[in-house]
Amino acid sequence: MQEPDIGDTDPTLMDLADQELVRDPFTSYARTGEPDGPMVRGRVPGVDPMWVATRHDDIRTVMSDPRFTIDATAVPGAPVAHRTEQTWQARGMHADHEKYLRAGIFDADGPDHRRLRGLVTAAFSPGRVAALRPRIDAIADRLLDRLPEHAEDGVVDLVEHFARPLPITVICELIAVPEADRDRWRARSATLTAGTCGDELGDALAGMVDDAHTLIAAHTAHPGDDLISDLLAPHRHDRLSTDELVALITNLVVAGHITTVNLIANGTEALLAHPGQLALLREDPALMPYAVDELMRYCGPVVRALPRYATCDTTLGNTPVRAGEAVLPIVSAANRDPAAFTDPGRLDLARTRRGREPHVGFGHGAHRCLGAHLAQEETAAALTALLGRFPGLRLAIDPEHLQRGNNPVNWHLKALPVRL
Repeated sequence: MQEPDIGDTDPTLMDLADQELVRDPFTSYARTGEPDGPMVRGRVPGVDPMWVATRHDDIRTVMSDPRFTIDATAVPGAPVAHRTEQTWQARGMHADHEKYLRAGIFDADGPDHRRLRGLVTAAFSPGRVAALRPRIDAIADRLLDRLPEHAEDGVVDLVEHFARPLPITVICELIAVPEADRDRWRARSATLTAGTCGDELGDALAGMVDDAHTLIAAHTAHPGDDLISDLLAPHRHDRLSTDELVALITNLVVAGHITTVNLIANGTEALLAHPGQLALLREDPALMPYAVDELMRYCGPVVRALPRYATCDTTLGNTPVRAGEAVLPIVSAANRDPAAFTDPGRLDLARTRRGREPHVGFGHGAHRCLGAHLAQEETAAALTALLGRFPGLRLAIDPEHLQRGNNPVNWHLKALPVRL
């Protein structure tokens, strides 16, 4: 099949910033092409057109097949405009911070990625994460103790006062950020994940880089029982460079909490909007791990993953993809693919208890989310504590009046007003 010659201004290109896709990324993408047809082409302003993958099988392939790579710089012919440093510079990143992007784990592939990931994988293993559960529970309980203090006319915002502070506190403790500095780290992280551009973003990133250098110096002088001290241990033969460690710290703080913040908020809203499923969960607490998995599939915050680039001429599904072309995986659409899930538009907390229907909310393959186990444990702890503490919890406004962020990458609530 001959690919059409499509230019950046061609009206047949899918506008990936279209408000309908932003408002409902779960079903709107599914209406963009035929179930068995070729992939469609899409674009975002200033970036070359990309293939848009919405089918579950295609996305699992593009995320795990060696014919596709996440590193655009390693593929001759890949669009320069897709490179991460180009995107961040356009948003306001200072040019001298490019080196930290190049040293990061998310845009690396092959041996570099395996080395960087291997250094920190143990810290996020199921066993290590399970050992953190008592501390996560304690943080959740402390936040819930204070929740009534934040109520105005009986209404409190769960995003601001529970979903947001819980994961950032956990990740700050994991890398031993001093408590006195955590508000600053939280504020800068919020700026970096809010879609902010210009000087505000550049200054926030610069401040976080400076703080990471300060943290490294402090842990070098006075090592403790934490992830950063472990990575700096003089006996290690595989130590990270300073640039790699700065990149790792900033990535952990930003990416290590934002998905969990939004999963807790989205999941709570979904449960309150489905009283039958909520009652099922209350009756059977052992259902919680399966419930978290289903919530990530049904209303997870990740709309799309990083593009993958074809390293050779190939075919994805039934679409020819040329070497250097980008494929954008739409995670939210894949997780509602009827070819992969039974009745995908229905919230079914017992879905994975009955049998494996693997979603891609945390990615797939070598780049599957490093902190997936931590995100699942934090969400389970948050929902268990919240539902146990406030059995009469309910939405304070109609669900259709809830405000969501205008972010085509991350489906999230600006606020979640509830009555306790």
